[in-house]
Amino acid sequence: MTPETLDMTRIPQHIAIIMDGNGRWAKARGLNRSMGHQQGVVAVREITTACSNMGVKFLTLYTFSTENWNRPADEVAALMSLILTSLEEELFMKNNVRMRLIGDLSRVPEHVRSSILGLQERTAVNTGMTMVIALSYSARWEITHTMQQLAERVQTGELKPADIDEAMISSNLATAFMPDPDLLIRTGGEVRLSNYLLWQCAYSELYFCDTFWPDFHEEDLKRAISVYQQRERRYGKTSEQVTKV
Repeated sequence: MTPETLDMTRIPQHIAIIMDGNGRWAKARGLNRSMGHQQGVVAVREITTACSNMGVKFLTLYTFSTENWNRPADEVAALMSLILTSLEEELFMKNNVRMRLIGDLSRVPEHVRSSILGLQERTAVNTGMTMVIALSYSARWEITHTMQQLAERVQTGELKPADIDEAMISSNLATAFMPDPDLLIRTGGEVRLSNYLLWQCAYSELYFCDTFWPDFHEEDLKRAISVYQQRERRYGKTSEQVTKV
């Protein structure tokens, strides 16, 4: 199977992406790191449009992690400014895309937070793909926050410890409104999840490539989906059990 022969009936319903390599892309060209992030925005627009056209239902982008707050202050400020200016309403409206936000928004500057939440509200009327922006997000933060909320409900007597199962945890995560990722893509050559959707990716198919995010185009996306379609998703079962009618 090649990118040109994708089975359009087996497109992943939820694709999550770790958009890595912006800074290294810029460094390789003798440019400031901020230029890499700006070029990465161009890739976001292309991939968002491609996913929408292919019928992907959810696209989740690791935009800024909780660990990214530890970067130099000038880079953090530049990233916040870029996030604010890059989420163009036209991109969502012309593709009929909804925008949702997940993460610890208490750390996000108020003007950035209010602007993005406003965009989330305005795009809620759209009926196509949902693009999820993971901003000031980490999986350990999300799981810890969820456990604290459930513990408070146990303390008040609303819940018993035995009531807490996998389904309850999933339904209280920040991602409760969408299915777990079918496919997780990481660009930039690193082979790790970097604290991203750890609970949700328990059975996701993982695809790693060396391409820096600014150079990741629609054909690269199709190649990742092609690899995904060649895999057998068993969820702990045998091949015979999966293929049995």
